[in-house]
Amino acid sequence: MTKYLISFPSSAMVFPAEDLQAVSDASHAVVQEAKDAGVWVFGGGIDESVPPVMVDGDGAVTEGTYPQTQQLEGGYAVLELPSREAALKWAAKIAVACRCAQEVRAFQYDPAS
Repeated sequence: MTKYLISFPSSAMVFPAEDLQAVSDASHAVVQEAKDAGVWVFGGGIDESVPPVMVDGDGAVTEGTYPQTQQLEGGYAVLELPSREAALKWAAKIAVACRCAQEVRAFQYDPAS
């Protein structure tokens, strides 16, 4: 089975403030559905209040990130699924719950992981 990353940037979630509880409830319901189906691996949202840091091989820590990932934020789910078609179906469920389109990417197979 392949693991798929299903994600969206924070800015894509645009809805009235009074809908926040409904969106939260809907997204938690999809997560529970994925857990019940045995396909949930990991998920969560990036804590945008905590700045990213870079850690070198010698342990040196510097503030910042790679230039191409400066805008890394939003929500992420990793599901283990039998096919790309299944990943697209789960992404559609998440899109409905979060009220925004989802990006789907497949992880390369690694027998050690």
